[in-house]
Amino acid sequence: MIPCSITGPALAVALIFCAAAARAQMVPSSARLQGLPPALQNVGFDPQLNAPLPLDLPFRDESGRGVLLSDYFGKRPVVLAFVYYGCPMLCNQVEQSLIGALKMLSFTAGKQYEVVFVSFDPRETPDMAADKKLDALSRYARPESAPSWHFLVGSQEAITRLTRAANFRYTFDAKTNLFAHASGILVLTPQGRISRYFFGIEYPPRDLRLALVDASAGKIGSPVDHLLLFCYQYDPSAARYSATILGLIRLGGILTILALVAGAVVYRWRGARAAHRREQAA
Repeated sequence: MIPCSITGPALAVALIFCAAAARAQMVPSSARLQGLPPALQNVGFDPQLNAPLPLDLPFRDESGRGVLLSDYFGKRPVVLAFVYYGCPMLCNQVEQSLIGALKMLSFTAGKQYEVVFVSFDPRETPDMAADKKLDALSRYARPESAPSWHFLVGSQEAITRLTRAANFRYTFDAKTNLFAHASGILVLTPQGRISRYFFGIEYPPRDLRLALVDASAGKIGSPVDHLLLFCYQYDPSAARYSATILGLIRLGGILTILALVAGAVVYRWRGARAAHRREQAA
């Protein structure tokens, strides 16, 4: 394990860094710079919808095997998180919250989506990634999904290209041996474009499910999911789904039409049945 000095003053600094970086995602970029320590002024997470990620980047997975990021795309949406495996606090919360939210879905990794964690610390090793994968699989408790959970490490060049494409910014403090970084996750299309994103360390299962349905272009999900997308619209500024008046009006119109059609069918069925009885009685 890479040493992380997390006792005494270093722990206090890390707590401030993590809390401020997470809080920074809740206000506009132009306002974030005011009132933040200098070390945090270059920290942020500002992904752009539909922006492509460079899928030709080389990494190593938890087994030490050389892979390309494109190996995990092409078939299903991908949930991607930037972390570093030696992080003492915030990254663990991101991982645990994401796993907890995914566990609450009826969707399963490997069937409806892939999960990719990318370390932004180039010093980290496949052994560290393997430990994180074992912990994730234990929490997720669906062993058949193991081939679809990916924990990557890579060179500084690959990390820089990927994090820049996602507008994920972080800084390293040599004194504490810790990174100051933001928190959040990306939901990507099978083609590697940013479809949805969520900030912080809480990812509502309903929103995550709708994001996966959106990212799949409707190829996964139930009729109820697609109906809900009439009512709930993704708000990029808040990074969450919320009910819209127009959506509710549309849903009300659809339900009204369905009720009218159902009523007409029942009315005609009852009329035909009554006529049949009269013929039998005659």
